[in-house]
Amino acid sequence: MADKDIAMKPQKRMVLYQMMTRLFSNTNLTNKPWGTKDENGVGTMNEITSKALKVLRKQGYTHIWYTGIIEHALLSDYTAYDIALDDADVVKGRAGSPYAIKDYFDINPDLAQQVEDRMQEFENLVARTHKEGIKVIIDFVPNHVARKYHSDAKPQNIDDFGQKDDTSLSFDPDNNFYYLPGEEFKVPNGYKTLGDYSFPTKTGPFEESPAKASGNNVFLAQPSVFDWFETIKLNYGVDLQNSHQKHFDPIPDTWIKMKEILLYWCEKKVDGFRCDMAEMVPVEFWRWVTDEVKKTYPDVLFIAEVYQPEAYRTYIHDGGFDYLYDKVEMYDTLKAIVQGKSSADHITQVWQQQEGIGQNMLRFLENHDEQRIASPEFAGDMRKGIPMMAASAFMHEGPIMMYFGQDVGEPALGLSGFSGDDGRTTIFDYWGVPEHIKWVNNGKFDGGQLSADQKTLQKDYLQIIQIINQKRALQIGAFFDLQYFNRCAAYTGYSDGVYSFLRYIDDERLLVVINFKEESEAVQIKIPELALEMMKLDRQELVFSFNTQVLTKDQQDLSNHYIGSAVMFNVPALQYIIVSINNK
Repeated sequence: MADKDIAMKPQKRMVLYQMMTRLFSNTNLTNKPWGTKDENGVGTMNEITSKALKVLRKQGYTHIWYTGIIEHALLSDYTAYDIALDDADVVKGRAGSPYAIKDYFDINPDLAQQVEDRMQEFENLVARTHKEGIKVIIDFVPNHVARKYHSDAKPQNIDDFGQKDDTSLSFDPDNNFYYLPGEEFKVPNGYKTLGDYSFPTKTGPFEESPAKASGNNVFLAQPSVFDWFETIKLNYGVDLQNSHQKHFDPIPDTWIKMKEILLYWCEKKVDGFRCDMAEMVPVEFWRWVTDEVKKTYPDVLFIAEVYQPEAYRTYIHDGGFDYLYDKVEMYDTLKAIVQGKSSADHITQVWQQQEGIGQNMLRFLENHDEQRIASPEFAGDMRKGIPMMAASAFMHEGPIMMYFGQDVGEPALGLSGFSGDDGRTTIFDYWGVPEHIKWVNNGKFDGGQLSADQKTLQKDYLQIIQIINQKRALQIGAFFDLQYFNRCAAYTGYSDGVYSFLRYIDDERLLVVINFKEESEAVQIKIPELALEMMKLDRQELVFSFNTQVLTKDQQDLSNHYIGSAVMFNVPALQYIIVSINNK
């Protein structure tokens, strides 16, 4: 059971739509492994039309995370636009990783219809998005950059990263990078860039002397193919090789440069940042930079990718983050349940661990790093996302996120190039997303090519989004877990594939029952006296409203147990029910 002081004024829930920008509007389904952008196509910012944005807004999305906007290393030739070729030996895939940033102050040229106008096209996209009432989130990648990072778009008053570094030192607080003096970088053994395909810079060696530490804190001149060898680690004043000693006074140069980058994008009217691998950057930097940015832009959002539950409160309270990824607790628990590896009972432990910070956790079922629900590697059934989404959305006040293609059951099948056939939609390759494209429907964005089952799935997802903004109890209401009371040894009202709880505020009291099983289940729910007292209800006068039915104690066959009575419902397979509770 959990309760708290409840604000009386509801606030619209943040519902975030993540799109891999270069895949969202690409309708080319050639899908040749290792294919070029001309062969496989690439979506552009201009193709994210007002019509698409209107549809997304109508569906209930309040924010869009445009993934892969900032210029990163890739293997297409833009030398005609004075963009240097990247070295194929330190790039993953043809389209490259969106997290190997090549220029923090520029736009990925792949996303532009007119490459020379790429920044203007981005600004137009932001303006279109805002016009439809949706806010804009982009990536901020603070931990590492591409091995050939060089900004040709930075403001004149800002030095480039590493420009003034003393490369004779492994560590210096004023250096932007970490060095391996006297050693030259070597491409990892066994890395075969582009498979059997060629590229002008596919030569084998890559010149970097002295070698720099790789993005995942690896201090080897020749990292492994499993390391983030395509990136180099940024130095925030922490001596990683000397007991992580901190040197934060005076403020390190990297901090100042990063503040300028954030302010630059705020000036472009970006509303927030999803901060990549935030836990690999010292929390002291985050406290400083979030304060600095919010002095000028108080409403800008900071969302942290953090995977250490023991550090959650630190990054919220000390780091200044508005929201954190809820991957290790809620996501992992729900995934284990639908895979048959865990029980719905374990959801109770999640909210208990997040007591006091639940409203700060961003919940998702898919993103660019994770496997698709419909993939064989995850659940193999797109319908299993519905009970997971219901738990993510109905239990808490925090934001929820949908990944493009999730709502139509995209399974991410097939080998695309660098990205293996692993249940994930590639972020490294030029590619088309087949099931999502059926919703795009040649730019109509009306789902005209979806199957009946896909339309039902999307409707079910969107209904959850609509419900959370229709019910005050689901927006700001108190939460009461019914799991122990209904699953204890003395009384078992349903199986371990079902989860139930209450949300309530004032005269709106809701019972939510979620069925993770692949068959319907008849449940018998008991509500303890304490919960009724907190909801200000009299057990003898209870009325349960379920859809158009009204079930009272006289109309329903209720069995008496050691404390009060049980009310019975049938919960469909992989679905949920919401029941209003009142007195006569």
